Amino acid sequence: MTIKEIPSLKIGSLEMNPPIIQGGMGVRVSGSGLASAVANEGCAGIIASVGLGDYENQPASKFVEVNNEALRNEIRTARAKSKGVIGVNVMVVLSNFEELVKVCVEEDVDMIISGSGLPLDLPKYLNGKDIKLIPIVSSARALDVICKKWKQNYNTQPDAVIVEGYMAGGHLGYNVDDILNGTVKSLEELVVELVDYTKKMETPIPVIAAGGVFDGADIVKFLKLGASGVQMATRFVCTDECDVDMKFKQAYLDAKKEDIVIIKSPVGLPGRVIKNEFVKHIVEGAEVPFKCRHHCLRTCNPKTVPFCIAKVLGDASRGTFSNAFAFAGSNAYRCTEIVPVKKLVDQLKSEILENL
Repeated sequence: MTIKEIPSLKIGSLEMNPPIIQGGMGVRVSGSGLASAVANEGCAGIIASVGLGDYENQPASKFVEVNNEALRNEIRTARAKSKGVIGVNVMVVLSNFEELVKVCVEEDVDMIISGSGLPLDLPKYLNGKDIKLIPIVSSARALDVICKKWKQNYNTQPDAVIVEGYMAGGHLGYNVDDILNGTVKSLEELVVELVDYTKKMETPIPVIAAGGVFDGADIVKFLKLGASGVQMATRFVCTDECDVDMKFKQAYLDAKKEDIVIIKSPVGLPGRVIKNEFVKHIVEGAEVPFKCRHHCLRTCNPKTVPFCIAKVLGDASRGTFSNAFAFAGSNAYRCTEIVPVKKLVDQLKSEILENL
């Protein structure tokens, strides 16, 4: 009888077993607490860099400094709690993208994951350091653009790629009408497309499937399609170590399938959220007046958007939902209990072995 073994996700010198990257979740959902706990179980723990600092109560001139120091502290705290793989998600759309990436490099994180735009100049910040660079894309075409730009300008290529399907939570790299009409490719199709593309690269790289990955059976399905691993975010919200307020986690436990909906976000992208009274109001066209002192997102025009997405997500992370909502993946309603990260990862490992 053949003894089954869980395959590792290898990205250069890094190795993760089980082959899971915990998705970065902002604002203040995945910090050092969650990332270190996940890394201690052999996966990659990811800190979401967006809005970590208490910048809301600071003048605009302090926005970059406050968030830099908050990220630095989260990285160092995670490092103190774990000797595992610790990375940071930095969204391209952030107005302080460059500054946050520089902090990651200074603190020698293991990997920088970057989406919500194409990270065309990410390699220039490395200063010769061996930090794995992993873009998030929604098509082989997007990866091709990145690879050509990185090759031309920096003579390098991504160390891995995350392909994120439309079932993911938060902001999605798709047209909202295409999602609602069901005309976007499935994650399965995208994984095959990306695997085929990477096989033709000068040096093939791992493909990591993301968006709607919920259990061990899902993980094995994508491994069999050629992916080297998966990114999971939603599942890690309902853990003891997740850094978000308990009321945020409770929103997941209370959600029904029909409560997981798509809305148009002020940043110009569709977003998947858990429906509540506030969501109903904004879908009906309600506006929440605000004053923007920081312009944290490049694609947001404070003069025309109906509400401040940064304030909404910040309030949600603190458990204040009167004018806020929780981002969530399409399978969030399947979360039924709050468990330690170790228990969740052990369960996923057991499910992987059952389905190999």
